[in-house]
Amino acid sequence: MLSKRVKYAIKTLLFLNRKDNSSLFSAKKISENERIPLKFLEQILRELKQNKILKSERGAEGGYTLMKDPADIKVLDVIRIVDGPVALLPCASLNFYEKCSDCRDEATCSIRKLLINVRDNMLPVLDTSIADMTRSETTPI
Repeated sequence: MLSKRVKYAIKTLLFLNRKDNSSLFSAKKISENERIPLKFLEQILRELKQNKILKSERGAEGGYTLMKDPADIKVLDVIRIVDGPVALLPCASLNFYEKCSDCRDEATCSIRKLLINVRDNMLPVLDTSIADMTRSETTPI
């Protein structure tokens, strides 16, 4: 399940991408527009800034804007920045692999095989960029 933190991070990036990239938006403005609790949003903004997704300026006219090109900001990267591993179990993770302590034989574990299949099918979908998501907003499901 997608965490609220990831959902709010994606909503923030989509909001900023829809706006003029030369404009700065305060955390309060983003919070109000996207209906994200301000204190929660401030933590997310800090993480995205630390990972060079966003840049910010201080002061009365300050705020946040995208640092990276929206085509280069992948949902997969946002998930990893905000929540960590994407795989449902550590033994199925590409980047954060850990052997399960209760596993008798990884090579024959049907749970691991299933979750690797889920991961392998999920990763290409999550490799969608913020730019792609913004473009798709005008297309009905």
